[in-house]
Amino acid sequence: MDFLLECIGFPPDHPLEDIVQRVLREGEPAAWRGDPARHRRLALGGGLELRMDREDDSRPWNLLPFFVTPHRQRIAVEEVRALPDSPFDALLFGWVAPPVDESERRWSPGAYRLALNLMDARKLPRTLPKGHVLAVGAAGFALDLAHVGPSERGDEPRIEPLGHPEDPGGCAELSLRVQNILHLRNPITGIDLEALELEAPERPQVVFSSRWQRERDGLPPPQIGRASRARSCSSAPSPAACRGRRAPPVAASAEAAR
Repeated sequence: MDFLLECIGFPPDHPLEDIVQRVLREGEPAAWRGDPARHRRLALGGGLELRMDREDDSRPWNLLPFFVTPHRQRIAVEEVRALPDSPFDALLFGWVAPPVDESERRWSPGAYRLALNLMDARKLPRTLPKGHVLAVGAAGFALDLAHVGPSERGDEPRIEPLGHPEDPGGCAELSLRVQNILHLRNPITGIDLEALELEAPERPQVVFSSRWQRERDGLPPPQIGRASRARSCSSAPSPAACRGRRAPPVAASAEAAR
């Protein structure tokens, strides 16, 4: 997943060891994640962070980008799945923007289904009932971009979790219009970067992409009002307190039955 660091302004040829040493030197322990010497975070400003973990000294450090978004999505929990290779995180599957009116839930569990990586899952209770509604702030980091530009014929808004067993967890196919662009800077490299706010029901989807991938593939810079298609992996901090309420069971929904 090192290539995801491109999404927050680290060029492909930037030495990983340089980043590792910077996090060890200037970072701080990441809460809720065990041994503070093995779990570090470095705030980069504007909500950007680097997260770094290693459980075994014989293995390399795992470096991942992270972003604290101001947007919170209401997600009705479908399943929380433990990650064997990352005991401090979990995969959340759920429905975004579930109807508030109980009668409407008979026909639709929510606006769309989403899967994301919940960081610091120790904050969560041991079990969460199906239908429990959480307020989660998630940001996505694009594995790749397929299109940036005018909407193409048949290019309908779409958010669909990746479902193949070999697909990375917490990822989805997105085809959405750019609603807003947040301009940020990586203080280590001095490189400017953008966070795309993509138009989605109730709250925008925030997605970072690699400028180097766009240049390699001849894609133009994103513009407000233009369409963007990408495969993106989303991560979010686990809610500190689960104050959401449980939604009544959804009846007669083919999507919910899957």
